[in-house]
Amino acid sequence: MKLFGSRCEQVAAIVRKDFVIGLRRRATFAAMMMFALTAVAALSLSTGGNFVEPKILAALLWVVIFFAAGAGISGTFDDEAQAGTLLTLKLYAAAQAVLFGKMAGVLLSLVTLTTFILPIFLILFDAAVENFFLLTATVLIGLIGLSAAGTLTAALTTSATVKGGLFPILLFPVTLPIFLPAIALTEAALTGAAFDVSSLVVVAAFDAILILASSILYDYL
Repeated sequence: MKLFGSRCEQVAAIVRKDFVIGLRRRATFAAMMMFALTAVAALSLSTGGNFVEPKILAALLWVVIFFAAGAGISGTFDDEAQAGTLLTLKLYAAAQAVLFGKMAGVLLSLVTLTTFILPIFLILFDAAVENFFLLTATVLIGLIGLSAAGTLTAALTTSATVKGGLFPILLFPVTLPIFLPAIALTEAALTGAAFDVSSLVVVAAFDAILILASSILYDYL
């Protein structure tokens, strides 16, 4: 129990550290926000105010979230890598605490991003939400999986010289099993149609697999 409490304190300390650094250097988060806002505005203008099918809207929403997240997640370990303090961080805290601290920080940034961009997306596309609870649950479990996969991929590509192109290539196939059911569930939330609860269970289970796999693989990075 004491060990668990110590790990939680280490995770919280890493989240606080990244949050303070993020406040000092807001360029990364601003880039995520601007990319998402620009993408949504461009997509909305391209439709010319015409009706867009809910299935297409759901897919567009997750595409925007994926690429906007990629603009920020890829640099999750950059500060430590550039300063040469990643090994020092692992000496201060257990490797698992570093991983989950980074993962929690990524999740918080993605939740903030989605909270900002989702209302704008719905307004610009004149889309109504018939099942708000389903939409909230779908977005949350989707972002959890994206955070887990993104944090591990960022750790893998920290020292890569072509990280900008490599990161989305590695991230997309890992998150595809999340996005496919998430798109279907988002469509159901927009239309109010009946949905398969097992789809939510599948996404949640895949989230758990990603978190477990990240926890195991990170020890060898």
